[in-house]
Formats: sequence, C-alpha cells, structure tokens
Amino acid sequence: MTRRSTDLLFRQLPPVPDDKPVLIAGPTASGKSALALEIAERHGGVIVNADASQVYDCWRVISARPSAQEEARAPHLLYGHVAYDQDYSTGHWLREVLPLLTGHQRPIIVGGTGLYFSALTEGMAQIPATPPEVRAEADQMPMADLLEGVDADTLAKLDIHNRARVQRAWEVQRATGRSLLSWQAETPPPALRLNETLPIVFDVDKAWLLNRIERRFDQMLEQGAIEEVRAMQDRFDPTLPACKAIGVPELRAYLDGAMTLYQAREHATIATRQFAKRQRTWFRARMKAWNHVDPSC
Repeated sequence: MTRRSTDLLFRQLPPVPDDKPVLIAGPTASGKSALALEIAERHGGVIVNADASQVYDCWRVISARPSAQEEARAPHLLYGHVAYDQDYSTGHWLREVLPLLTGHQRPIIVGGTGLYFSALTEGMAQIPATPPEVRAEADQMPMADLLEGVDADTLAKLDIHNRARVQRAWEVQRATGRSLLSWQAETPPPALRLNETLPIVFDVDKAWLLNRIERRFDQMLEQGAIEEVRAMQDRFDPTLPACKAIGVPELRAYLDGAMTLYQAREHATIATRQFAKRQRTWFRARMKAWNHVDPSC
C-alpha cells in the first residue's frame, strides 16, 4: 500500500487517540498491516497479531506476515511464535493478548481472524479443551457426518460451509455433552469493550480485492513461498491447522508432482478468494458498529 493510499485511509477515520487500543480487522490482502504500521509510526504503539495463520513460526511468506524490515520499523508481537505442531486456539490468543492491554505501549491489534476480535470485545465462553482422541476422530470425518452431529440451533448460527467452525461445534458437543450454543450462552463479560477502542474494519471493493489477491500470491512465489513449503515437506501433517494455511496444500501438491505450478497458483488463488468472501460477509454482519474504511477509494 502506498503512502497516498494510507493518507486516504486516515481521512476516512476519526482522530487516532494516543491512549486507546486500535483494532484493525479486514479480509486477506486488503492492506491492514500497512495501516497498522503507519499508525504505530505516527502515533506510537505495539502491533499485535490477530491472524491465526501468522502465529506459526514456519510461515512468514505463505501467511503474509510482516517482513523483517517492517518489523524493524515498529515493535510487533504474537507473530511467528508458535511451533507448527502446537495447539493454538482463540483461547490461547486471548490469554496472550490480555496482559498487553495494560502494558506500557498501546496495542494496535490487526488481523483477519474475526473470532479473535469477537472474543476480545464480546467475551468468550469457557469451554473445556477438546480431548486429542475426539479431535482425531473429527479430523477423519466427512463434513456431512459432522453436520449431522451438531444440534439444529447451533447450526443455525454457524457458517455451515466452514469446516473448522462445524468441526469445532461437533467436538464440543461430543466431548462435553452440551451444544456449543449452550456454552456460548454463559459467556463472561468482554476483556475490552468496543467503546474503549478505535475499531477499524476494511470494507473493500470486491474487484479491487480480487486483483490484489492474485498479485499477492505471485509476490509470495517471488519471495520464496515454494522454498518455505519445501522446508516443511518432511513434517507436513494435513490434520494440523498450520498445514491447512492457504497455499500450503497447493504448493505441496506442486512439489509432489501432483499439480503444475500454474495449477497450484490457480487453486490457491481460488481458495483465497473464497476465504476473503467469507471474511467480508462475517465482518459486515458482525462489525456494523466499527469504523468502516475502503482503501480502494
């Protein structure tokens, strides 16, 4: 994102306070990290990751984590600090973020994982951890079977095309004997209320975003995405969340000879488009009270 683009974004925002946390959410490839860095440089603060793929230490390029040069311009936290095979959930993230809310630097929390933001500003149910054997069983189940194992009320609240969300609901119901919705009904108060922050969500033009998605994957290839996936070849486990990051299965198929590079690029680009569509839909439905900005204007 150019300096002119970030200047235009600032014009769409209310004044940036020096004493409030800043929240920046939006779909993949929309330029969130660039705005976070600009705010940190102009107004101070530490940039805190709120993207589920960017927590893993094995993916800098493929997850579009800030570069080393960008990290040198302002402090960054919760990026690349989790091993590829380590369990990491919204609950883990929330526990790591809480101490930062009262630290000596104002947090600028940025990312595309909507559940992280909702847990922070709406509260999070205290659901027991899923036993490994239940998770292993769910990993092997077809989507149709998972859907059948979730109660109708919970399904009505879920994105039923998102396997991770459906599987989570199935696991909770199987492990606890209670529906996910019933646990969520006991959600405690949030750690941070929205009116205590400057909340920003990128509400972007579809065509503009699709163009950026295509260009960004090409940039990832130029920056070493293939080499990054190759380095993980002998540790690849398709059941691990880290190994499901968009671009990883596709480039692994290329390295295994199952796809051409062109096919891998096309599959990864389509998967990113679909993911961005789900993000845009979720943010528009759940973040109506946030400050909406459009970097394509």
